[in-house]
Amino acid sequence: MALRPMPQTPYVVTQRRLRHVGKDCLVAFDANLYSVPARKVRPRQLVEIRTTKSQISLHSTVADAEGQMLLAVHPRAVHRGARIVDETHWDGLPTGAGRRVTTGDDVLPSPRRGQLPKAEAGPLQALLNRAAAANVKVGRRPLSVYDELTGTRPFHPTKEAR
Repeated sequence: MALRPMPQTPYVVTQRRLRHVGKDCLVAFDANLYSVPARKVRPRQLVEIRTTKSQISLHSTVADAEGQMLLAVHPRAVHRGARIVDETHWDGLPTGAGRRVTTGDDVLPSPRRGQLPKAEAGPLQALLNRAAAANVKVGRRPLSVYDELTGTRPFHPTKEAR
């Protein structure tokens, strides 16, 4: 008489955790990575992870314009180190097509401020010449000047110290 019948719907045990979104719209949980839509999150945004034995759902901590908080639902990874990614989540991320990439075969652009590197300089010297710091004039003086300024003098072993 004290016991009631079991409920019709089973009680689902869930874990809840807070995690940050990475730059690549991936969230780390249990040594696995899960994707969230790039258009709905920003890097370092805090999201809530709700997990069951078989699935993981990612929720925003703040509702969007439509009042929705659910970002994504994925099957839970079986092994550690898995990446569970929905390719459509990456819509809106930079593709990398606009980035500068060099293969080493291209001719290096001319240095800034109109200075041309020597013909025998090579690619490393051409890169150094392009830097703004390469155009700064630096005074040169012997190290003994610094010894006089600091009141120290270099150590010269004498016959007795040997």
